[in-house]
Amino acid sequence: MKTSIATVSLSGTLGEKLEAIANAKFDAVEIFENDLVTYNGTPADVRKACAELGLGIVTLQPFRDFEGMPLGPRERVFARAERKFDTLQELGCDLLMICSNVSPDSLGGIDRAAADLSELGERAARRGLRIAFEALAWGRHINDYRDAWEAVRRADHPAVGLVLDSFHILARKTDLGAMRAIPGDRIFLVQLADAPFLEMDYLSWSRHFRNFPGQGDLPVLDFMAALSATGYDGALSLEIFNDQFRAGSARSVAVDGHRSLRFLADQLSTRIGGLPTGMPALPPRARPVGVSFIEFAADDHDAPRLESLFAGLGFRRAGQHHSKAVTRWCQGDINLVVNREKEGFAHSFNVVHGAAVCALGLGVENAAMAFQRATLLLDQPFRQAVAPGELDIPAVRGVGGSLVYLLDRSSELGRVWEIEFSDTGETGNEAGLTTVDHVSQSMQYEEMLTWLLFYTSLLDVAKVPPQEVADPGGLVRSQVVESADGALRIVLNGSQSARTQSSRFLSELFGSGVQHIAFATDDLLKTVARLEANGVRLLPIPDNYYDDLAAKTDLSMEQIAALQEHNILYDRDGDTEYLQVYTEAFDQRFFFEIVERRGYRGYGAANAPVRLAAQATATTAALP
Repeated sequence: MKTSIATVSLSGTLGEKLEAIANAKFDAVEIFENDLVTYNGTPADVRKACAELGLGIVTLQPFRDFEGMPLGPRERVFARAERKFDTLQELGCDLLMICSNVSPDSLGGIDRAAADLSELGERAARRGLRIAFEALAWGRHINDYRDAWEAVRRADHPAVGLVLDSFHILARKTDLGAMRAIPGDRIFLVQLADAPFLEMDYLSWSRHFRNFPGQGDLPVLDFMAALSATGYDGALSLEIFNDQFRAGSARSVAVDGHRSLRFLADQLSTRIGGLPTGMPALPPRARPVGVSFIEFAADDHDAPRLESLFAGLGFRRAGQHHSKAVTRWCQGDINLVVNREKEGFAHSFNVVHGAAVCALGLGVENAAMAFQRATLLLDQPFRQAVAPGELDIPAVRGVGGSLVYLLDRSSELGRVWEIEFSDTGETGNEAGLTTVDHVSQSMQYEEMLTWLLFYTSLLDVAKVPPQEVADPGGLVRSQVVESADGALRIVLNGSQSARTQSSRFLSELFGSGVQHIAFATDDLLKTVARLEANGVRLLPIPDNYYDDLAAKTDLSMEQIAALQEHNILYDRDGDTEYLQVYTEAFDQRFFFEIVERRGYRGYGAANAPVRLAAQATATTAALP
């Protein structure tokens, strides 16, 4: 199968779009009519540019309001089609895509539509061309792929075929069973798009909120499984109308698009036991076994203050790198690394971003296979010089230019602390922290779908329905991806308001990155007592919160008082409970959370507005 994308999916001029599509390794492109109309050149120039970039042209689209027109307009629409045929021939493309009619002047009837398609098909065939008919979800008379197929079937012309578009079919929740009976050679084009579930009219939903397969909520995989039964082996083309995509980097969005197709094909092969022709076979999604380490880049001024905070949180300085200014801090199964090297990746990251998390080390079952999958998914690999006695840990670029390292326990990577670090023998004042519960990354709102696809395509994690959280400066969108066993939980946050804490973090960090890290404990009250004894400053929570907690829960006054004394937030879901406390922010940038889960699977969303308001107050108080 050819991989393709419609030019309407990307930002920029037509030339910029074509270069981005070729760079993302697509086989072909759909030329959207508006892109051609505004192009400063001829269709023949577009044909030449595509040829030089190694791109085929699968179709010119859309041709609107064709079938079922009354006599006078019918003659004009056929004349308009002939002019489009001229353009097709200049483009070196043989397929014109026709959308079902939305004109109030159009006349209904499958036979009428079939007759029009048959006549246009005959005209196209005389010029060596073809036409493909698509049912728009908001079509006036034909808005169901089954009706579109019946019109094509009755047209009974070899130059007339069907377009199947996943959005138009799945948005209307149309039964997919009839698709399986359509002969694959009568399907001339398949267009793919996902979308979040929204209660709105089909046209607005389609024009603004489509996204790539895997980024939304539509059952695109079910669509593909039904399509596979037809024997179709033509182009799989992405047609995405999305305001964020058309405002973002064409190159980045195009890579996301191709990644989504490869991931979709991989999921389909798992379901039906075979890959579409031409799609690379991928190793299985990497099963995460936890966060192996979190690496902070810091200079000589920030590193001592950061390490002092770690010591207050109960970590001990357990290791010193054999040859680098890198230390390892441990508590329970948690490993924090402070890198204050004067050259290399961490140094460059620190120069741009200041003290910040520059890398996450993720534990997986097989790091080599995970890295192979990442490269086949077009994730950007990272390499730097490895000194003697050091391990070459596979890594790819992550959020904000940070790194995601991949480690396992079945190779030498599982011995990285023994191989690269000397044991200091130092002790610490442990606070009862056990594991990394979750990592929260803040990013530009427009980036969220990119990183959602990055994590879900590479790792065996599922996405949790997103939530909107009220910040004093606006709304923050929060999207969680997590493994089934909770070994890895990552929270993605983005806001369209420049005044939210998430957005202020981006300004402080000069880019996206890890804004907070949550550690788990088995007894939060005991842990907090130790943190307070160690001098750790916790985020103050307003007294009103505890008055409200007393009113809406059956906690005793003694329990409420204990929570209030230590600034602990509380949430309950059924019989499960969640306790959480936050540190004050390090230089108004990142902060830590300590949580105790009593069977609870969520993230304390009900408390998020309280926490955000408290942090906003703390930030204001800290300003000079």
